[in-house]
Amino acid sequence: MDSELIRYLIVCPLVFLAGFVDAMAGGGGFISLPGYLLTGMPVHLAIGTNKLSSSMGTTLATWRLASNGFIPWKQALFAVISALIGSQMGAYIALLIDAHIFKILMLVIIPLTSWYVFRSHSLGATEETGGKVVNHKNLICMAIGLVMGIYDGFYGPGTGTFMLLAFMGLANMNIKEANGITKAANLTTNFGALYVFLTHGTVDLMLGLTAGLFSIAGNYLGTRQFIGKQSFSVRPIILLVLTIFFVKTLMELI
Repeated sequence: MDSELIRYLIVCPLVFLAGFVDAMAGGGGFISLPGYLLTGMPVHLAIGTNKLSSSMGTTLATWRLASNGFIPWKQALFAVISALIGSQMGAYIALLIDAHIFKILMLVIIPLTSWYVFRSHSLGATEETGGKVVNHKNLICMAIGLVMGIYDGFYGPGTGTFMLLAFMGLANMNIKEANGITKAANLTTNFGALYVFLTHGTVDLMLGLTAGLFSIAGNYLGTRQFIGKQSFSVRPIILLVLTIFFVKTLMELI
């Protein structure tokens, strides 16, 4: 069988699955990026091509969530602008700091995050609307966007999941609003990074565009599941994503 065909057969189904998972709880990059790397693509080319396909899927997911009223635009605007600024800051920081140090830090952060997810009642069902009113919600959204943008620009994996948890835990949003803002902010940082990869020629356009169609399909089905059901638990999905992230980070350090 032709090696190029094998590459498509490996990447496209995994990108579809990544889109489905990402639309509901984030973390699709843990599935799609390894798919590209499994084909033997150089790391930078794999990351750039993954940004192209994921950007296509995230665009669809953001539009679907927006059209169904799941994006509170006032808070989203603060988060999007600060996330864009943060992603640029993160990219510069990445040039100054050894990523190895950051990966060690993640081995502490991930278990703590998993404990929070396991104990949090707000992750049990999408129909919950949050309890107490949070003061200065716009500033909180701006801070989350900035910090997560820096993380995305510096390292990246799990940005959507961490952002989702932050909006729910710190801004006390229900999961649908939190996911809507997360998609809007993540879309901004995705396109910012994609621009850099395109200008440096580290994107396989044909593979990326083809896989992007599968990402769109996965995100469409994922958002349909997310929007259509009145109540479902995303805790297992998030815990699975965090577990994969932890194992991946640990293996990179060994």
